[in-house]
Amino acid sequence: MTSEPVPIHYTVGNLADAFDMAIERDVADPNNLTIDDLAPADEFHIGGREATASLMSRLGITKETRLLDIGAGIGGPARFVARAYGCAVNGVELTPEYAEVANMLTARVGLESQVAVEHADALEMQFADATFDGAYMLHAGMNIADKPALFREVRRVLKTGGPFGIYDVLRGPNPRPMAFPLPWASSPDASFLATIDELRAALERAGFAVERAEDKTEFALRFFEQTREGASHPPRALGPHLLMGENAREKYANMVRNVAVKCCAPWEVVARRR
Repeated sequence: MTSEPVPIHYTVGNLADAFDMAIERDVADPNNLTIDDLAPADEFHIGGREATASLMSRLGITKETRLLDIGAGIGGPARFVARAYGCAVNGVELTPEYAEVANMLTARVGLESQVAVEHADALEMQFADATFDGAYMLHAGMNIADKPALFREVRRVLKTGGPFGIYDVLRGPNPRPMAFPLPWASSPDASFLATIDELRAALERAGFAVERAEDKTEFALRFFEQTREGASHPPRALGPHLLMGENAREKYANMVRNVAVKCCAPWEVVARRR
């Protein structure tokens, strides 16, 4: 099972209300909400929408594809891929509040017939074998210690030949301890970063062939710089701070620092079920 501190770290307690208020403040027409309105807040990973689009472009998605989103969060990537490709997406999310808000926002943008997020552990999914044509995971593996078990479970629910896209933060070459808190963990006991070699080996042992692995550090540093430059503008009510709580600035600053000194780095990996 996944470590208990993980859902505790992510639970806000009033997230649905916070989103309702932020939408009323930021969105010109809250009654006609779109995924683009939500993008500043619900693409909760380094690089936001651009990173999501990059990973999805490598998975061969069509309208007929049924996708699995592992660690779906509040559903931003699932809504994006459903809108962009017209496909169906099932998400699993360990934090109950995130799953609830994901489905609330999905209904508000009119995508509930294509996207559903359930509260579930990715290590023990209730889907039948070979249910999905493809799967992806964005900034979720950092919270899962038993990656071999995770990858075996993903392989089980994927059809033969199905792609598995990963965009996660991995351990970098700098061995010094990382600064905490971080967006994905308040302390080291909820952060489980693999190296790229460990990730590749775990995927291959689970029955995947790794087709692509790209260090996205330079992309991340550009994104951080663009975010810093945009900080001089009046802050939006809709933003990732809604998900990170009162110490959002500290979490974000530590993440930037850790990436800059190469303690960690985002990687884009694409594997295929053998």
